[in-house]
Amino acid sequence: MKNLSDMEVFARVAATGSMTEAARQLRLSPAVVSKSIKRLEEQLGTRLFQRTTRQISLTEIGRGYYERLSPVLAGFEEAQAFVEGRASAVRGRLKVSAPTSFGRLHIAPHLARFMNAHPDLELELLLTDAFVDVVGDGYDVAIRIGDLHDSSLVARRLARVRRILCATPGYLADHGTPETLLDLEHHVCLPAHNDEHWRLEGPTGPISIKPEGRLVTNSSEVIRETVLSGMGIALRSTWDIGPELSAGKLVQVLPDYESAAEVGLFAVYPSRNFLPAKVRLFIDFLARLYGPSPYWDA
Repeated sequence: MKNLSDMEVFARVAATGSMTEAARQLRLSPAVVSKSIKRLEEQLGTRLFQRTTRQISLTEIGRGYYERLSPVLAGFEEAQAFVEGRASAVRGRLKVSAPTSFGRLHIAPHLARFMNAHPDLELELLLTDAFVDVVGDGYDVAIRIGDLHDSSLVARRLARVRRILCATPGYLADHGTPETLLDLEHHVCLPAHNDEHWRLEGPTGPISIKPEGRLVTNSSEVIRETVLSGMGIALRSTWDIGPELSAGKLVQVLPDYESAAEVGLFAVYPSRNFLPAKVRLFIDFLARLYGPSPYWDA
């Protein structure tokens, strides 16, 4: 127990990959953090980090120690919350990653309610369409969209994500409405921003299409705006275009073909037996917010 604070410092350095960042988050000086790590290494009789002038990384033993220590520290936090009767009054910093457009549309507008309910909690929300290294980059939880069967992290499904083919009524009036998938060869298709295939399920099972188009971009929001402008047909998530579908600005094309039911919205976090209260509360908040039938599909 006397080494618990050193263990907490070690875990923060391991999660952030930086003594300076760990010191900032813990409100300690870098010198105190360095001494804490050195003291723990001496007590354990082994080196936990490899240090150079530019970076710090876990040794093999250090990584194994971190993987086993994380659930222990999470358990301490849960126990402390229980004893103090503050299971819902969490403190500290919660670091979250989320997709750019989804975070802007469906997380940011609801944060005031969550933050007001937990006034002692600091939230660091980083929006990116890249798959971040949850453990290596020190994230508490990441919100991801896709089929995560192969994920090495613990994943909790928050909602199904429907992806549908869509276009504006004006585009269809000018170019005709496709009746079959083969008809798409005669239409302007807007490929995904990440150049992924269109993976759909239809009456005969799953099918993968590689759309070819003259527009290439790394922005999902560019694809969204171009389909709204009447440029062509795109595969979009209903969370992204729900209001436009309701208003008739977009219509579904080939309704027998949608994304697979396995595609969903997930909260992923490092594999461990105990969730810190701050992570559990945030995930529960999103699960209640979206529910089994997301509001964007209403």
